[in-house]
Formats: sequence, structure tokens, C-alpha cells
Amino acid sequence: MAKVELKAPIVAAITEDVKDAKSLVLVDYRGLTVEQDTQLRKEMREAGIVYKVYKNTMMKRAFEGIELAELDPFLEGPSALAISNDDVTAPARILVKFGKTAEALELKAGMVEGQFYDVAALTELASIGSREELLSRLFGSMQSPIANFARVLKQIAEKDGAPAEAPAEEAAPAEEAPAEEKAE
Repeated sequence: MAKVELKAPIVAAITEDVKDAKSLVLVDYRGLTVEQDTQLRKEMREAGIVYKVYKNTMMKRAFEGIELAELDPFLEGPSALAISNDDVTAPARILVKFGKTAEALELKAGMVEGQFYDVAALTELASIGSREELLSRLFGSMQSPIANFARVLKQIAEKDGAPAEAPAEEAAPAEEAPAEEKAE
């Protein structure tokens, strides 16, 4: 078999992995211990992120047809690819957090929803919470005014509830008065 025939399935696998990706991040993993690499892979797997090491030449071939050629200049040295099809911030968030304890891990570049991100942009993206965190903040901020409004309405109802019964009692004798006047 020719070398090209052997490499075609690998290029196809990379293309398949990245074609529907919402975000992907290239990293240099050189210098990570086996223990650190195992921990990183575990965190990635738990977050639903595909994390694989490919040869740079294979990635270059796969990136050609799917508008990821902007990453070509960063395909130098050992490269791993973190790919997310769901949460756009997850790969950057996990890699930046992990890089704080494992200084050997180095972000190279990434693509998020078709836009190129350099290391500074990826680091900033990592500061944004996950989709679930952002939704919980949104719902929390929406719930607070509604809860306060409900509390105020309840206080008004309790406050006006006791006096509201008194005017109803006063209204009843007033109705009887016209009946008495008719009797006279």
C-alpha cells in the first residue's frame, strides 16, 4: 500500500471530528507528565470534548477543505486538538485552567464558530462561564425581581386583607338602612 492510502483514513477522521465543531483549540502538550496528560484527558472526556494528538501534516491536509487553514502556521511541534461540538467555551476554559497547574501546556490558537482566536482571545474566552452557568445567572437575575414583586404583592394583600373585611361589614349595615327607611 502507498503511504497516501494509509494516511487518507486519518485525514478523513480528523475532517469528521472538526467539521461540525463549534470550537477547537490547538495546544502544545510537550513537557506534560503522563499523570498530567491522563488528568487532562479525563477532564476533557467528562466535558464531552474530543482531545486527540495528530501529526501536523495530517491536520494540515484535513484543514485545507474546511476553512481551518488559519491554524496552519501554528502546526509546529507537538500538537493536540481539543474539539467541542456543544459548549464553545469548554475547551479554552478547561485548557487555561489546567495550564495554571501544568505550566508545560501551551495554548497555540483556536477557532470558535468559524472565527480565528489567538492565545489572548482564548484566554479571555476561558473567563466566560459555561452555557449552564450563564443560563443559571440569567434565570437568577430574572427570578429575583419576580420574587421581590410577589413578596410586595403578598405584603399588600396581607396589609389590606384585614381592613378589607371591615369595610365589607360596614357595607352590610348600610344596605340594611335603606330597607329600614322603606319600612318607616
